Amino acid sequence: MPNNPQKENKASGKLSVDLRNWLDSNHIEEIEAVIPDMTGIAKGKILPAKKYQEDVGLRLPESIFGQTVNGDYPREWDVLDAEDGDIFLKPDPSTVRSVPFASEPTAVIIHDCYHFDGKPVEVSPRQVLRRVLNLYKKQGWDAVVAPEVEFYLVKPNPDADYPLEPPIGRSGRPESGRQSFSIAAVNEFDPLFEELYDYCETQAIAIETLIHESGVTQMEINLLHGNALELADQIFLFKRGLREVAMRHEIYATFMAAPMEKQPGSAMHLHQSIVDGKDGKNIFSSRNGKESRLFRWHIGGLQKYLPAAMALLAPNVNSYRRLAPDEFGTPINIEWGYDNRTAGLRVPVSNSQARRVENRIAGADVNPYLAIAASLACGYLGMREQIKPKQPIEGDAYSMETTLPHTLREAVNELLDCKALHPILGEKFVRLYSSVKHHEYNIFLNVVSAWEREHLLLNV
Repeated sequence: MPNNPQKENKASGKLSVDLRNWLDSNHIEEIEAVIPDMTGIAKGKILPAKKYQEDVGLRLPESIFGQTVNGDYPREWDVLDAEDGDIFLKPDPSTVRSVPFASEPTAVIIHDCYHFDGKPVEVSPRQVLRRVLNLYKKQGWDAVVAPEVEFYLVKPNPDADYPLEPPIGRSGRPESGRQSFSIAAVNEFDPLFEELYDYCETQAIAIETLIHESGVTQMEINLLHGNALELADQIFLFKRGLREVAMRHEIYATFMAAPMEKQPGSAMHLHQSIVDGKDGKNIFSSRNGKESRLFRWHIGGLQKYLPAAMALLAPNVNSYRRLAPDEFGTPINIEWGYDNRTAGLRVPVSNSQARRVENRIAGADVNPYLAIAASLACGYLGMREQIKPKQPIEGDAYSMETTLPHTLREAVNELLDCKALHPILGEKFVRLYSSVKHHEYNIFLNVVSAWEREHLLLNV
């Protein structure tokens, strides 16, 4: 048997039998039954494999989706039941993987969440993405995405009061200066990346390329394009796997949007296209190979609605440091252009079948399920409402007006005000997510920073 039964499960239809056979044949002793929470953190239960029964269902409190990034809960919410009742978890057998960093044979299975009446839990991030993808399927379309995820390697930092520093490479020296696309700078951490590639192969994470980005020890991995839900699963698993590998090499890996001062922020660029569900042809291209009206409308939807969806693309208070106007390489508006990396929406050079738009706005700190759902939702609304985009920009989009929210609170308020997005993402989800993010922002305002102490303590 291979390292995961993804293809076999889909083909056979005997999910319970395939899953049990795979667990037995791989001598699995423990099961990690996980779900992604609002932040994208893996939550769930660990149990002996012999006690795992997928047809019974594990239980968790629904309030797990109301947790903030620091494990707190909003003081006021009216979205979830006051009794904080249970939901039950149903495994998606296509997500079964071995856990390569576990001390004993362990499998991880991503689960979907349901109420006891059989209805999906609307506020579950995985269900939010499914909801958007189902809208496409009703039109006979399938969404195809290809994420590019940036991250930093940093020296272990147990004291949060100290700024992050670059780690020591195999040369014995920390990286100095920016080494964009440098092979030698990547080679400094070859042992780490060789182990990472092994992990990703075991977990069926399709890494296409690895490059050094423009920041000090900032890297980027590109994933092979494919089904949107499967790619979200891969990013979810990749983030955890990279952190584990890095710690084994006495290094931290961080997906913070702006972890280091005076360094570029980390993004999750998202290439997206739509294909016909029957013949697989790219509907962004017409029969003669030219741009279709649907392609233009998709961009129009992104331009109109992405500012209102920013709370999902820039979900943390730190996210907006990356989006500061003076930050090189980070889009500050929703202009679009052909092969123009200064624009928030870039159309790469491609043939007609590969025609796509690259959303460059999302940060690396996103919940991948929610970011992909939000980006596709905006494009969907553009196609449904036949929104014409502005003219493509030529030249430097950084010199143009900033049109994106500047803070998390502003972004959440725009999401609440955008009624068109609510039924697409789910009314209950929007209300709960907004409550969580408002609470996080209020907690952040209670923190006094080093900058305030330095410049205000004795001067005001």
